[in-house]
Amino acid sequence: MRYDVIIIGAGVAGLYAAMHLPKDKKVLIINKRETFKCNSFYAQGGVALAVDKEDVSAHIKDTLDAGDGLCSEDAVDVLSKNSREVIDELIERGFLFDSDDDGNLLYTKEAAHSRERILHAGGDATGRYMHYFLLSQNPHPMLTDARVVDLLIKDGECYGVTVLDHRASRNIYAKDVIIASGGVGSLFEFHTNAPCISADMQGLCVLKGIELERMEMMQFHPTVYVNSDYAQKQLLTEALRGEGATIEDESGRRFLFDYDDRGELASRDIVSKAIYDHSKKTGMKVYLSFANFEYQYFTKRFPNIFENLQLLGFNVPYERVPISPAFHYAIGGIKSDLDGSVPNVKSLYAIGEVASTKVHGANRLASNSLLEGLVFAKKAVEKILRSQTSKEFVEFEVSDEVMSLKDDKLKKNLLRKIMWDNVSIVRTKDGLNDALSQINDILKEKIGKLLKFRLLTAKEIVLAALAREESIGVHFIKKGQ
Repeated sequence: MRYDVIIIGAGVAGLYAAMHLPKDKKVLIINKRETFKCNSFYAQGGVALAVDKEDVSAHIKDTLDAGDGLCSEDAVDVLSKNSREVIDELIERGFLFDSDDDGNLLYTKEAAHSRERILHAGGDATGRYMHYFLLSQNPHPMLTDARVVDLLIKDGECYGVTVLDHRASRNIYAKDVIIASGGVGSLFEFHTNAPCISADMQGLCVLKGIELERMEMMQFHPTVYVNSDYAQKQLLTEALRGEGATIEDESGRRFLFDYDDRGELASRDIVSKAIYDHSKKTGMKVYLSFANFEYQYFTKRFPNIFENLQLLGFNVPYERVPISPAFHYAIGGIKSDLDGSVPNVKSLYAIGEVASTKVHGANRLASNSLLEGLVFAKKAVEKILRSQTSKEFVEFEVSDEVMSLKDDKLKKNLLRKIMWDNVSIVRTKDGLNDALSQINDILKEKIGKLLKFRLLTAKEIVLAALAREESIGVHFIKKGQ
């Protein structure tokens, strides 16, 4: 079981990397569950890009402004200057973005963008369409319903992974390993992520001494329908507000302008905190109104949202929908450079949401996530193909650790409540310390390794939030508490 490259995760970042690895390379993609259970599949709004050379500087500025001074300018430069190239490549390979009757690409605008520069597919199903397309382009085998439970590292070099496959653990070796496993959604009680996005790889990195950074930077999407029994909540894309949807309280008042002159088009962190604060102050529920949309346009532009909300009993676009912020995106992650390389561990890469290149700073600009996955996946593959050398393999013992115990599910649900109550939109020092104490208590109990991954990731988020005493971007810490 030796490969040239192992890719952990089958979202847009992992599949785009696979597409760029030649067929003569022995590549294995490892996917925890069914292929569609990834965050890429649920991405509604679209993919941002610099529309042309003249737009690069504006796209860079918008990204830096949204990042609130914490972006790496080099990373943003790479993201924007490579954006047109990766999109054109997808189009050349046959991917169809939405266009008008004359074949012109349709660009839309989302919050904190200074112009229309987001492309979409299937109306509001960009991630689904792109994910399906990349699956159809994938030339390499995939191991599904298997999860990575260890990284085989010795003397600062990665030699492969241990997988849990049908309840049995085994080692699979590779010259290079790319982590593209996504974010941390299942740590929170309310989230928009695919159900199996559970922070495994971040916690495993903590165990292996691999650095995580900016873990306090967790983005909450402001417009989510949370009144359902499912852990994954119904996201209502930012493109709705970009094209005319408004946020109002029970009385019909558009209160966002009390917080920011841009109203509905302010950045996600501002809108989320405004909804939280207004609800606390007034006790009123908050709604997303579609009154500005004409029926035919709404059903064509947002067909999946229309169908889902109709099934939930809402007569959209004529009826407004109650909303709340929910966890959406992990800005922080495994520290990696602009080629996706993980510092101090040879042959190991991290790309997409699981990684931290510091491209998003303190707050990700809308629709830059799919773009990040594409750009840095290609950069990682280019680095791997440049540096392919012979490698002597080291044999590792297969771990016999207990992966899960009967009581782990109850503890997992407790963790989700702890994180939502204390480490979400508005944080306090007392609340963070309480979360840290509870997490440490659970870690002392007899638990399986999979739960330990979650707890270690959650602990890193709390510690990072405590270390950053000043509010910035998505990290808002209330003083004096």
